[in-house]
Amino acid sequence: MAAAAASRRVSVFPSPQELGPALAQLVAERAVAAAAGGRFSLGLSGGSLVGILSRDLPAVIAAAGPAAPARWLVAFCDERLVPPEHPESTAGAYEAQLLPRLPGPGPRVLTLTPGLPPAAAAADYAEQLRQVFPGEEVPVFDLVVLGVGPDGHTCSLFPGHPLLQENEKIVAAITDSPKPPPERITLTLPVLNAARMVVFVATGEGKAAVLKRILEGDEENPLPAARVRPRSGQLHWFLDESAAKELTLPVEKHSVL
Repeated sequence: MAAAAASRRVSVFPSPQELGPALAQLVAERAVAAAAGGRFSLGLSGGSLVGILSRDLPAVIAAAGPAAPARWLVAFCDERLVPPEHPESTAGAYEAQLLPRLPGPGPRVLTLTPGLPPAAAAADYAEQLRQVFPGEEVPVFDLVVLGVGPDGHTCSLFPGHPLLQENEKIVAAITDSPKPPPERITLTLPVLNAARMVVFVATGEGKAAVLKRILEGDEENPLPAARVRPRSGQLHWFLDESAAKELTLPVEKHSVL
């Protein structure tokens, strides 16, 4: 735990418009470094992240050369059990907004097998991950990019939910999500905490109170996002000033370029 805490960085930007290019640059840098070993594995969450990455990542990647998306493996940190054309589909959102804008050929993308019930969908996605991370008991992503909800949830791991105690499965089903739609699959904490780098992105005043609890609290039963502490990787928070307004801990402040 101490090593993970020591590697945590908190970067604060004036607004999402300044945060986005910095996040895109970080993704590109990690992609270049990982591609030297043959592949860049990237776990993505949905929500507002889709728009941020879609706006800023394509231009940065186009200029990055060795970060060619053809060497990427993209998986989703959680997914709603809805058709890909549904507005709540994480894969559908990325396939509509980000992936067509990346320089081709594009990345390999792991998506849900349509029509499966929750438990079978989770087992199927876990098997897909095992096939592309052969020999790894728990997949080790080069980079995982996460969001955080105003209740402190991340992926589809919600406060007080039994899935926070899941230590065996790498992908779990949830049928009672307090945030609709109720049926989803999600990566579990062992996978998130095995990543080489985890980046949280949070913007807006509505996240300020929960971020203070996550980053400065010492709770006996920590919120889901506070449980993400990579065992040997790095933890980096990208916030805008509105989201960081209640923090008193030291942060790296970034000005408008």
